[in-house]
Amino acid sequence: MSSFNTADFNTAEDWNTLAERVALHVRNYLGGLEAVARGEAGAHTVPLLLLEVSQVILAGAQLGASADVILPDNWEPEVGEDPDLDAVRQGLAERLALVDDYTEVFDPYKDNESTSYRLSDDLVDVASDLIHGLRHYEKGRPLEALWWWQYSYFNHWGNHAGAALRALHAVVAGARLDVETEPVATP
Repeated sequence: MSSFNTADFNTAEDWNTLAERVALHVRNYLGGLEAVARGEAGAHTVPLLLLEVSQVILAGAQLGASADVILPDNWEPEVGEDPDLDAVRQGLAERLALVDDYTEVFDPYKDNESTSYRLSDDLVDVASDLIHGLRHYEKGRPLEALWWWQYSYFNHWGNHAGAALRALHAVVAGARLDVETEPVATP
């Protein structure tokens, strides 16, 4: 049983603790994604991405289980230009060339048609949303960071991370389970 309890988030200190925890997951995800994009994972690219996405989805689940984060003035301070992640996207597309394209039912309760996606796009879309919140956190605004991470988790990056997780899982599971049977020797 997890020690996470939404009732624990009643003070600024509690929110700061959650923000610190999420920021750690975000930094790990971003670092792992950049390393994979540079080719540092080699043959372990897909399993490592599966691990990175799984861990950042844990942070999203904690945000989803938390009470709504409400900014006192109901506005988000400016954080500046979004970073250019095209090099990461391109690096991932090269590493994932054989499995980059996949299909997904975006909302299983509203859609019944599949949509085409790319893992490289999904992984970078998640990174972009996470970086935005991390920039608030690094400027000493943990509540704004939590608000952004929670809002964008429900609105954008949670769906893309979930879809990418299912696609990565399918690749890893397929590689492990689709083993040719060895011929049985007959006496």
